[in-house]
Amino acid sequence: MKTSTPRILFVIPYFGQWPFWMPFFLESCRRNPDIDWLLFSDCGVPDELPANVRIEAISYADYCRLVSERLGIDFAPANAYKLCDLKPALGYIHADRLDGYDFWAFGDIDLVYGNLRAYFTDERLASRDFFSTHERRVAGHLCLIRNTPCKRELFMRMKNWRERLSDETHHALDEGAFSRLFLRHKNLPRPLFRMLGQLYPLRRRSEFREAFSTPNGCIVWHDGTSTFPRRWYWREGRLSNDLDGSREFPYFHFVCWKRNEWSQLSKPDPHQVRQLAASSAWVISDSGFHQEQV
Repeated sequence: MKTSTPRILFVIPYFGQWPFWMPFFLESCRRNPDIDWLLFSDCGVPDELPANVRIEAISYADYCRLVSERLGIDFAPANAYKLCDLKPALGYIHADRLDGYDFWAFGDIDLVYGNLRAYFTDERLASRDFFSTHERRVAGHLCLIRNTPCKRELFMRMKNWRERLSDETHHALDEGAFSRLFLRHKNLPRPLFRMLGQLYPLRRRSEFREAFSTPNGCIVWHDGTSTFPRRWYWREGRLSNDLDGSREFPYFHFVCWKRNEWSQLSKPDPHQVRQLAASSAWVISDSGFHQEQV
């Protein structure tokens, strides 16, 4: 008997001001209609919000109070970037929003999605409880976790988690301490790394597979070189690039362009951004988002 497709909810707190590329992020969510997103924010509700994206209005101070209450700690960081350390705990903090979902996910918004279901197939989701899109660490920009009490509480195994969440320092707990719950000896050669991984129960029920979602960074491309795509094509919800032909990718995390090349660009016109994002195809490059030339 065929089982129903596992339901997925992304939980993302974000405060301050929506980035200029938010319409592109939202449009890529819209094209994944059987996956849901829940954002907690003080940024307001963007125009033409997709039906599968909910934005719950809350002030940063009130959100910090909610976290403090749910975790039993004093969480009041001056810098909202500290919220990144909460990612492994978001399923626990917002357990009341996860009823009916098989997986919850944490992630970032400096990316656009391709066809996520083509990557996270029903068969794939049935085989594991935890999915990271990096091979040797938890990917802070996209990670899926089975919605069970045990998995929602995994973050509590991190050493000194209360103290580290309560202070002002950004510890990168998602990709550091949380990763170490699953991965040991991560600098070993690949065959030995994989073999030893089978000794750890958490690792056996987890998938750490490189999705090549974040080019131009510290991870070489899938061909073993440092030659990365220069243009990414989003076409009606499917994502490819100028280097890999028809190969599709689950998402493109453009953090390196955001930090470097895009920081030197003038801010684009919001109306033109919304108009382009609403079209059926666009191109992303080191100079921003553009209309695809036919």
